[in-house]
Amino acid sequence: MEEVKQTPQEIKPTSSGAVGGKYVRPSWDEYFLGLLEPLSRRGSCDRGRTASIIVSPGNTILATGYAGAPPGMPHCDEAGHMMNTVIHEDGTQSQHCVRTLHAEENAILQCAKDGIRLEGATIYCKMAPCYNCAMRILRVGVKKVVAQKRYHADVKSVDLFAKTGIRFVVVDNTVEQYKNQ
Repeated sequence: MEEVKQTPQEIKPTSSGAVGGKYVRPSWDEYFLGLLEPLSRRGSCDRGRTASIIVSPGNTILATGYAGAPPGMPHCDEAGHMMNTVIHEDGTQSQHCVRTLHAEENAILQCAKDGIRLEGATIYCKMAPCYNCAMRILRVGVKKVVAQKRYHADVKSVDLFAKTGIRFVVVDNTVEQYKNQ
């Protein structure tokens, strides 16, 4: 039997999930992507309230993560941002808050803390991972990355995924916007 994939553009359910009067369950990708927004509200950096979910090959949630300071450390929402300026090879500059752990990093670290193997897993993200998170994703054996949107500095991440055989899917090819990008 061949798997039939339906994109959100092909199915137009009502808010109750009905298409033509018949209920249509979301795909696994749609289901896990739909959980990112409420999870991201736990984030404590207003520059990029983001979240990630790591899922087993059998579609069981292994861990969630959001952008936030490590336990016991002050959060951006409380203490302000800890900004670093990065000068890129082409001379452009971007601002990065280094007070928080990224959502992907937090989820991976939670699995490490709890002794959960990630070989073959999928990670769902609000935006494409940064290069440091992409390297961590590769290292722990994640095989698929699904992002809602692009990240302004994701070129190296996308290249890393392509070179190492990690399947990378972007739902909306626009760049996620946040202040002081």
